[in-house]
Amino acid sequence: MPEKRPTIKKGKFSANDILLIAGILFIAINLRPALASVGPLINHIRVATGLSSSMLGLLTTLPLIAFGVVSSLTPLFTRRFGIAYTLFGALLLMTIGIGIRSLQGILPLYLGTLMFGIAIAFGNVLLPSLTKRNFSSNSGFVTSLYSSVMAIGASLAAGISVPLADGTDLGWRGSLAVWSILALIGLLLWIPQLSRMGISDQKRSYRAAMKALGKAPKAWKIAFFMGLQSFTFYVILAWLPAIVQSRGYDADYAGWMLSLSQATGILGSIIIPQWAGKKRDQRNIVVILMLVESIGVLGLLLPSLGFIALWVSLIGFVLGGTFGLALLFIVLRSKDADTATELSGMAQSIGYLVAATGPIIFGSLFDFTRGWTYSLILLFVVIIFKMYMGIGAGKPGKL
Repeated sequence: MPEKRPTIKKGKFSANDILLIAGILFIAINLRPALASVGPLINHIRVATGLSSSMLGLLTTLPLIAFGVVSSLTPLFTRRFGIAYTLFGALLLMTIGIGIRSLQGILPLYLGTLMFGIAIAFGNVLLPSLTKRNFSSNSGFVTSLYSSVMAIGASLAAGISVPLADGTDLGWRGSLAVWSILALIGLLLWIPQLSRMGISDQKRSYRAAMKALGKAPKAWKIAFFMGLQSFTFYVILAWLPAIVQSRGYDADYAGWMLSLSQATGILGSIIIPQWAGKKRDQRNIVVILMLVESIGVLGLLLPSLGFIALWVSLIGFVLGGTFGLALLFIVLRSKDADTATELSGMAQSIGYLVAATGPIIFGSLFDFTRGWTYSLILLFVVIIFKMYMGIGAGKPGKL
C-alpha cells in the first residue's frame, strides 16, 4: 500500500496531526529512561556484580553500538514494513528488553540492554523522518516538542532511580524494570497509527541513496556533530553521578544532579530548535552553545569553584539544545521525508558509533589516572571538533 502523504498547512494541526503528535511524544519519552536510569545506580550495580568501571561503562555503550549498527539499516525496515509497523516492533522489543535486563545474572543484564538499544535506534532515526513527512512547515516546533519530552524522560529516570531502588522493595533491578511499563503504554497508544500510515513508495535504490549521502560533506558534518554531542551526553549520563560523589556528595544528591542536567536539557530542547528553526543559518547558534558548554565543563574541572549545580545546569542546557539542533539539521537539510530517513540513519549510525566510545574512554581514563582531570580535559577537545562540525552543518543548503 502506498504511503499516505499528508497535506501540510503551516501553523495548523488537524485532529489526525494531534493524534500523531501524541504518539510521537509517547515514543519520545521512552527513548531515554532505560539508559538514564543506569548512571545513578552505577555504584549499586558495581557492588552487586563486581563489574569494573570499563564493564559498567559498557552498559551505556552497548546501546550506542546498537544505535550505530541498526540506524543505517532502518530505511530497509521502513521500505518493507512501513514507519508505523517498524515503530510498533521497536516498542515491543523495548518492552521485552527492559524486562530481561532486570533478571538475575550478568548475561540478562547485557542481553536486555542490547535489545532495548536496538529498539531505541529505530525511534531515534524515525522521529525526524516523521517530522519531515508530516510537519515540515512546523519542523522547529515539533522537533523542540519531542526532543524536550525525551529530556523529560531522561530527567525523570535519573531523579527517581535511586529512591525507587533504596526507598522501596524493588532494589536496583526492580528500579530498572519499571520502565518496561512506560514502554508498554507507548506500544498500546501507537496502535491507532498502524492503519494510518502505509509503506513508502519510493523507488530509488537504498545503496545508491546511501552512496550519494556518503559523497556529501554536509552529511558527514551533520553525522559527526550528532556523534560528538552524543559522545558528551552519554559520558555525562554514565559518569556525572560518580564525578559528583567524588566531590564528597552522597548518591541521592549525585542522582539529583544528573536529574538537574536533564531538566535543564529540557529547556535547551525547547528553546534551541525553535530558535534555530526560524533561522536560515544556524552557525552563530552553534558557536554560542559551545562557549556555554566550555564554561560548564571548566566548572566541573575545578572543584574549588563550587556552584556544582550551576555547571551541571549549563552543561545540561547545552546538551539538550545541541541534541535538538542535530535532529533539526536532519530535517532542514533534507529535501523530502525519504531523504530525511536516509540522512537520519546515516547521521545516527556514524554519530552513535562515535558516541559509543565516550563512556568507555572516559571511564578508562579514570581507571588509569585515578582522577577525573584528564577525562574532563577530553571533553574540551570534543567541544573544539563539535564546533567545527556544527558550523558546517549549520550552513544553509539542502542535500
